[in-house]
Amino acid sequence: MTSPAQLRRLHFLNALFAPLTGQDLYLAQQIDDAIRTTLAEDVERAPNDPDFVQAAAALFAKLCQTHASHGFYHFDAAADPTDGTPLFARANLMRGLKQLALCDEATVLVTNLRAAHTPASGRWSARRERDYGDTLDLLRHLTAARTRRGANVNLLFL
Repeated sequence: MTSPAQLRRLHFLNALFAPLTGQDLYLAQQIDDAIRTTLAEDVERAPNDPDFVQAAAALFAKLCQTHASHGFYHFDAAADPTDGTPLFARANLMRGLKQLALCDEATVLVTNLRAAHTPASGRWSARRERDYGDTLDLLRHLTAARTRRGANVNLLFL
């Protein structure tokens, strides 16, 4: 029996590693086991746990280095307090899209965007929800507009 956190991790790993594994859930389970054994303590980790995300992104980046036709870019919006704003999110995404311009297939992983829009008090207002939605739309449209025709780019938000 799988726990809800493990099921969410498997869905995240299946979405992230799908271009290289062909959406094989057995391989997603193997990748989950490998990542959990590399982390220091054996605790139940959610898919948005920063250590788990960093380990998965590092493993995926290594796999993409061996597959020259598939590129990878990870944008962590919580790395800088201003990265969640539309201007800096756009600049970071453009930096990644420039790196991936020559790849036939690519994956862009955007993490902590919602956390970057959440204030220190933790209150989530209608205005913040609208700003977050606008930033998501901006990143989606920018990715569609700035990738070359025929390229297959997977844009994942976590």
